Amino acid sequence: MVQMFLSFAMAATECLLLGMMALDRYVAICYPLRYPAIMSKGAYVPMAAGSWVFGLVDSMVQTSLAMQLPFCANNVINHFVCEILAILKLACADISINVISMAGSNLIGLVIPLLVIFISYIFIAATILRIPFTEGKRKAFSTCSAHLTVVIIFYGTIFFMYAKPKSKSSVDTDNQEIIEDFISLFYGVMTPMLNPLIYSLRNKDVKAAVRKMLGRKNFSDGI
Repeated sequence: MVQMFLSFAMAATECLLLGMMALDRYVAICYPLRYPAIMSKGAYVPMAAGSWVFGLVDSMVQTSLAMQLPFCANNVINHFVCEILAILKLACADISINVISMAGSNLIGLVIPLLVIFISYIFIAATILRIPFTEGKRKAFSTCSAHLTVVIIFYGTIFFMYAKPKSKSSVDTDNQEIIEDFISLFYGVMTPMLNPLIYSLRNKDVKAAVRKMLGRKNFSDGI
């Protein structure tokens, strides 16, 4: 139950945070002079706190509903963790309430943030294309590159897992389950591990440290 709660809460919170970060990038590029006033502490603290509150509350609701279901003889979870959809597959009762609840949760926590990201980047792209200088375009794009990379990895793996059609062949089903397990491991383990690296590559201190390390390596190779 704890494992299910934490995995769902972290995923739901990340979806909302990515949407909030898209709004932040939109304001930074489309309204750079007004950015400090718009994205003040009074704005971004409630945005971040709201994302966490929604993720935790939503996960508590979904976990509570799942734990009320009866489970029959098959108690082997076909997943690396107690993921809520893998748990619902084992229930031997009507899960229509869970499905409706999950649909509402996905609408708020998955579809709406994705629409916010998509619309924000339409305006961002339009603004970048109006910049007359190549250097200005490059700097504006680099502002969004880390966030865009995380969005593609995170949403790409989620949609690959849950939005593709199911195979009817038993052999294809076995292969599909192996691929699903691998992808679930990727977005559950690799994506959180890559996030600090992706975001920190834009940090000036990290860039300087990498250049210094590469410089030492080239010097030692020359020796």
